[in-house]
Amino acid sequence: MAKAAPKLEWCVVRLGEDMNWWVEEISDEVHWDVDGLSIIDPRQMNHIIDQIDLLREYDFQDDIYEAAFYRFKIDKQLDNNRLRLVRTRDSIADTEDMLFYLPDIIDEEKGPYADLIDHMSRLRVRMLNDSIDLEQKLTVEDLEEEIREEQNNDFLEGRAVHVFREVNSVLEYVPAGFELDADPDDDDEKPTKKAIDQDFSDIEVEVEEKIEEDETMKWDEDEEEESEEEGEEEGGPPPPPDADGEESLDDLEDEDEKK
Repeated sequence: MAKAAPKLEWCVVRLGEDMNWWVEEISDEVHWDVDGLSIIDPRQMNHIIDQIDLLREYDFQDDIYEAAFYRFKIDKQLDNNRLRLVRTRDSIADTEDMLFYLPDIIDEEKGPYADLIDHMSRLRVRMLNDSIDLEQKLTVEDLEEEIREEQNNDFLEGRAVHVFREVNSVLEYVPAGFELDADPDDDDEKPTKKAIDQDFSDIEVEVEEKIEEDETMKWDEDEEEESEEEGEEEGGPPPPPDADGEESLDDLEDEDEKK
């Protein structure tokens, strides 16, 4: 009997030092390599949606956007920096849950995610040509060449390019020497660890964290302290023995007088 092909049903993600989430484990190891595999978190997707709103007057296609990502919701928190996510078919636009978004990069050249990058690039170039007075019209090739150069520099320095940064590099692209006042603020682009902890503060933790001191330990210490105090009130502690462990001469003389 042929073995069933693995399905993309869950993944484990880790919060990196760069405050981005990276895939650590995945249910479908046949089609997915977790080395450098990144995933977009809810805060980052909200930022992307704000940027996409600028492209809607240029006929941005939501179906291309929806097809580009696998959606995941939080199953449980494994520890302070790791979450287990499970697949959901909820729409990006309709859900109220905090979803994570894994780009469909199984086919990196012609897949749904590649289609989204191409779609956004074309619309961004159209918007820039309408918004900026350039001596020569900007082309998609200009945008792609500049972004590719940045990614190559990251590769040479041994840095993996996070998918959020890749999407943002298209949505926020502006030719050198120009700027757009219409771009939304990027305050949410680099969230702090404190902000991320607040976002996921209500998630149940599966693994017990190390307990330094529980309540029963405190009760035991209180009982020991009470016993020592009672002993001191009744007559004080017994005299310490001599260093050699033998009775002193004074003790022997007291015993002779009693006899």
